[in-house]
Amino acid sequence: MIIRKATVNDIPEIREIINYHAKKEMMLPRSLSELYECTRSFYLCEVEDEIVGCCALQVSWEKLAEVISLAVKPGYEKKGIGSKLVYTCLGDAKELGIENVFTLTYAIPFFEKLGFHTVDKHTLPHKIWTACLKCSKFPDCDEIAMMKEI
Repeated sequence: MIIRKATVNDIPEIREIINYHAKKEMMLPRSLSELYECTRSFYLCEVEDEIVGCCALQVSWEKLAEVISLAVKPGYEKKGIGSKLVYTCLGDAKELGIENVFTLTYAIPFFEKLGFHTVDKHTLPHKIWTACLKCSKFPDCDEIAMMKEI
């Protein structure tokens, strides 16, 4: 299992993994243009040269970042891939001087195991809602906001 930074050549595969889960309404879909714009924020997990998971860290505000687009390919769940990807993003956040990392998720137990705790979404800066405007569930989002102090 190898964790590495994404390249532009990886974007179609990243989109395929993310949008598989998006079709099940487990996360937001991502367009190719969105993914190309944030290529440098993505980390990938490879097993035997196959991309099996992805996750990105997006800086949202001063000392605040978001873990976005955490997705693992079907058949590779429950193998520690998601945890390794999130921990890699948290390490990146620490290097950047970020103090708090949040996520919007349905996977509460998963993120609790990684040290995140539930917070009121309305305490987050308004700037973070830009991506939410594209969501079909907006403004009635049922995702849970979770935060971890670095």
